[in-house]
Amino acid sequence: MSQQVINETVSPKEEGVRLDRWVKRRLPVTQGQLEKLLRSGQIRVDGSRAKANTRLDAGMVVRLPPVHQPTAEEKKARKANTASSRDEQFMREMVIYQDDEMFALNKPAGIAVQGGTKQGDRHIDGMLDILSDDEYRPKLVHRLDKETSGLLIIARHPAAAARLGDLFRSREMEKVYWAVTVGAPKPPAGQVRCWMTKGQGPEGRERMVQCAQNDEGARHAITDYVTVSQAAQKAAWVALRPQTGRMHQLRFHMHELGTSILGDDKYVTRREVPQGVADGLHLHARALLIPRKNKKPLLLQAPLSGHMKQTFKTLGFLEEEAGKDPLELFI
Repeated sequence: MSQQVINETVSPKEEGVRLDRWVKRRLPVTQGQLEKLLRSGQIRVDGSRAKANTRLDAGMVVRLPPVHQPTAEEKKARKANTASSRDEQFMREMVIYQDDEMFALNKPAGIAVQGGTKQGDRHIDGMLDILSDDEYRPKLVHRLDKETSGLLIIARHPAAAARLGDLFRSREMEKVYWAVTVGAPKPPAGQVRCWMTKGQGPEGRERMVQCAQNDEGARHAITDYVTVSQAAQKAAWVALRPQTGRMHQLRFHMHELGTSILGDDKYVTRREVPQGVADGLHLHARALLIPRKNKKPLLLQAPLSGHMKQTFKTLGFLEEEAGKDPLELFI
């Protein structure tokens, strides 16, 4: 244990972070131990006592008491011990863009973003240390379903996580998904609006169901859609722009149109599935238009891969049919 008191200045990258979270990134303490250090005045902010939920501003000085802090060598050794070469290659190959604020990954279908029931031990969140710069652990700012492929944004530091998280929760960030549907939507373009809530499907499985505005748990969901191409009315390539971010929103809305997303085993319509298509959910997070301070918005696009690329080839869909700007389809 080090016997030296440390006074550390809060950096702009950690603007707005709670004091307890800031301290835990530096000291190996539990929440209970941290609260005790705060009560006894051993942790202070700008010389004054503070509470765990205090929000920090850049330039504030935090007093940290003598507690052993892992060295850079210890952090590096810990990361090397927990990350296999297979996982490291997997994570590095997913990165399609990075800057000082974020990583953009092109997530393949079949791997969960976070752990949980039936998700298995291997997931994106559990491998984020691989992308760490040893100063901050990268952080998820949104989610994709396990079987959905495409763009997944990872914040590189706490201030970026706060800003990007706010953007995902607002309507400032434009999102475009691509899907292959069983059958072609009618009309070929439009907007789906409805109230939805968690319920049960015919087999007792949890899924979203339509409801009234005043029902318990009701959430309003809005999706714009455009049919890009069709395969003899048996399947269609549909571009989707969600205006809200509800659980299973895109899958549910395509089901409501009578043209479920190909490979969806939870929202199924009674239509004949085209022959020769690949297995798996055909839903891909294609593009994000991310606002930036004092800069032009950043447009990110994730190429198709895996089973969706195979099905596009089988059905004769060409990615260039969508044009260079994925948002122009909705104008």
